[in-house]
Amino acid sequence: MKAKLAGFALTAAGAALFSTKAIFIKLAYVENADAPQLLAWRMIFALPFFLAVGAYALKRRRTMGVPSPGSRVIWGAALNGIVGYYVASLLDFEGLTYVTAQLERLVLFTYPIFVMLLGWLFFGGRVTREAVAGAGITYLGLAVVFQSGVASEGWTTAIGTIFVLCSALAFAVYQLLAKTFIAAMGSTLFTAVAMSAASVTSIVHFLIASGGAVHVSIPYLALAAGTAVFATVLPSFLMNAGLARIGPQSTAMISTLSPLVTIYLAIVFLGEVFTPVDAIGTALIIGGVAFYTWFDMRTKTVSATS
Repeated sequence: MKAKLAGFALTAAGAALFSTKAIFIKLAYVENADAPQLLAWRMIFALPFFLAVGAYALKRRRTMGVPSPGSRVIWGAALNGIVGYYVASLLDFEGLTYVTAQLERLVLFTYPIFVMLLGWLFFGGRVTREAVAGAGITYLGLAVVFQSGVASEGWTTAIGTIFVLCSALAFAVYQLLAKTFIAAMGSTLFTAVAMSAASVTSIVHFLIASGGAVHVSIPYLALAAGTAVFATVLPSFLMNAGLARIGPQSTAMISTLSPLVTIYLAIVFLGEVFTPVDAIGTALIIGGVAFYTWFDMRTKTVSATS
């Protein structure tokens, strides 16, 4: 019982910390609204953690007599990490220059629907009536929030929403491909390789784009470090620790609270407005994703026990 309670607490803490990412980014944009630069600094601060984790994972494999994965697997994991954490993050950071933190989080939250659709189109996945219903509810809610954003912020909302939707699509591709690499090298080593590759790519991109000229303030660096440590590295470990104690179904359901945390923080720290229309759209989005997640997990549980 204690282990389960600890799992719920760890998962909730991880989901809440993940929710702070958009807040850190928006505050950093007050100093300098350059998406590639902020992404590079985020990865500079996060990279040492992932290198250390990767070294530990390799050492543990050798101690246990498990052979190291081949170069083809490592390069594949690295490329997948670039798609999931460089391309997706860059699109997300660009989107946040146009839309509110609330809308960004809600749009990103729809990525499980992309996982379902891409899995059906390219990986032999199955689409059920319940999944279609969940997707319909989700995108109805997104349309409501999007319309509210256009009414208050203008059509730049459309530009930002497209960027973030493309980010969700890239992350869905990463999730679908990650299963193969995790099976071959384990989740810890895969995460370290994927994130390290994305970090290096982000840093190289910025150095090439900027010509090596770096001018940033101390508050900006502090916010970039906060994005790396509190919204990237720490929640990753907390979520994995919670997953080990309570399983994927409970973890997925607790994670549906994440957008609500972002909305609250955006109102408190960024002064964003949350209208009754936004509340309706948010309820539809969270409800649709939660319904799809619950039904998907329930179906897998039944299949595994039958």
